[in-house]
Amino acid sequence: MTYHAADTEMKPLRWYRDLSSSPGRIEAGAFLIEGERAVGQFIRNNPEDVIELLCTPETADLFPDYPKRIVSKSRLNSICSTKTPQGVAAVAVLPGETYEPALPENNEKSILLLEDVQDPGNVGTLIRTAAAFGFSGIIMSRQCADPFSAKCVQAAAGTLLTPWIRRTDRYLDLAGELTAKGYSLAAADLSGVEDYQILKHKDRLILALGNEGSGLSEDILALATHRVKIGIADEKVQSLNVALSGAILMHRRYEGSTT
Repeated sequence: MTYHAADTEMKPLRWYRDLSSSPGRIEAGAFLIEGERAVGQFIRNNPEDVIELLCTPETADLFPDYPKRIVSKSRLNSICSTKTPQGVAAVAVLPGETYEPALPENNEKSILLLEDVQDPGNVGTLIRTAAAFGFSGIIMSRQCADPFSAKCVQAAAGTLLTPWIRRTDRYLDLAGELTAKGYSLAAADLSGVEDYQILKHKDRLILALGNEGSGLSEDILALATHRVKIGIADEKVQSLNVALSGAILMHRRYEGSTT
C-alpha cells in the first residue's frame, strides 16, 4: 500500500521500521528523515512532501503545522537508523519515479551520472553538491547507495528532492539516450586531461563519476566524449575522494554557466 500525504491513519510501528530498507520504502511509498536539523531543512525545502512526524513527548511542540505521532524515546530509536535521532523523525513521500528506467520529459543542461558509488555519505553529499551547483538531475546505477537511505538523506541535508533522481540497472541506456540527443559525456578519469573548458563550455553535459575504488567502467568510458581529471600533487596523493572530486568538477561547470 502506497502512503500518500492525505493518508494519516495509524500505522503499526513495524511499518515505520520497514522504511529502513529499500524494499520497505518502495512498497510504502515513503521514507524517513531523522533528527531535528535534517527534518527542519527538509521542511523548508519540501513542505508539501511531509506526511507526518514521529516525536517523543519532549519534542511534541516542534513543527506545529504537521500531524504527529507521539512515541517513546526507545521506540523512536528502534525505528530510526541513526544513533541520535534527536527525538523527531519525519515521514515523507518517496518519489516513485526514482526507480523507473525513464528520463523526465524536460531536462536541463547539467546532469550528474553516478556509477556504483556505494558509500551513502558520498551519495548524499553528491546530491547536495549537485543541487548547489545547478545540476537538474542525477542518474545512478543500481549498485549506488540508495539515495533515500538514512545516511544519504542526512548527508543531502534537505536538498534530496531538488534534482530529479533515477536509480536503475538501465543507467547506461539513459546515458545513451541523452548523448543521442546531443549531450556531451565528460567522464572523470585518472587518465583524462586537465581541460576544464570542456565542463564550462559544453551546452548540455553529463558529468560521470565512478566507484570509490575502481572508478568508471569501460562501458561508461566508451560512451564518453571527453575524459577529465583534476590536477593534484600526485607524488603525494594518488586520488581524491569521489565526493570531493565531484564537488570540484561540478563547481567548474557552474563557473562556466555564470560567467
